[in-house]
Amino acid sequence: MRSGGHRGGPRLHGPKLNSGRRRELGSSFQDGGEHYHRVRPGYPADSADWLVPAGARTAADIGAGTGKFTALLLERGLLTAAVDPSEDMLAQLRKDYPAATALLGTAEATGLADSTFDVVSVAQAWHWCDPFSASTELARILRPGGVLGLVWNQLDTSVPWVHRLSRIMHAGDVHKADFRPVVGPEFTGLESHLSPWEDPLLPEDIMELTKSRSYYLRANEATRAKVIANLHWYLHDHLGHGPSDVIRLPYVTQSWRARKV
Repeated sequence: MRSGGHRGGPRLHGPKLNSGRRRELGSSFQDGGEHYHRVRPGYPADSADWLVPAGARTAADIGAGTGKFTALLLERGLLTAAVDPSEDMLAQLRKDYPAATALLGTAEATGLADSTFDVVSVAQAWHWCDPFSASTELARILRPGGVLGLVWNQLDTSVPWVHRLSRIMHAGDVHKADFRPVVGPEFTGLESHLSPWEDPLLPEDIMELTKSRSYYLRANEATRAKVIANLHWYLHDHLGHGPSDVIRLPYVTQSWRARKV
């Protein structure tokens, strides 16, 4: 699970991944659920408040991973199904969020029932999906008028030091200013919302965050060592942070929503 072709109309922008590369990178996340959950940031409450429609009672979080966004759906009292292709990730999710129904599946084949959910979220995972096949499947499980929500945590690269950090981390999921996710014709009214926030981290936390990214996970040992050495130089020597310094890392969470036609 973890873009598809262009189908007429205005050009839509997304990560340029063919299906083989998408599968290769997505497979990086099959293991390491505990580490991923510990080092990856959560999502601001504002993003879920904007996505979840008034009166919603049921939700499906697709590509749920260890439950970072699932948690926000549960906090809003929604009966929530969490779907992910990694059993290791789901094991962590079941441990921390037992109220969710955790199921193996993908955005293209969720295994969920027709017309069941008021909102379907895909947080930090739509770029691993085939957008048209996934749109067809997610429209199937949504009720008429239901909301599809696509969410990305982005390092705020408008801040110069963060921009350089993102390059050193190989944070390839930072979107360009004209980014617009591809969704299928089953959805209409695509609109976006930005939630700026900061994550307080120690330098070691930033190192561990880097180790959870697909570029690092797929790299050889020499490349990994080079990435960590460059990060150590940048954070300690160049920026002058000590090991116990709290670094407030700026993020912008980009949320998109569309309604089922």
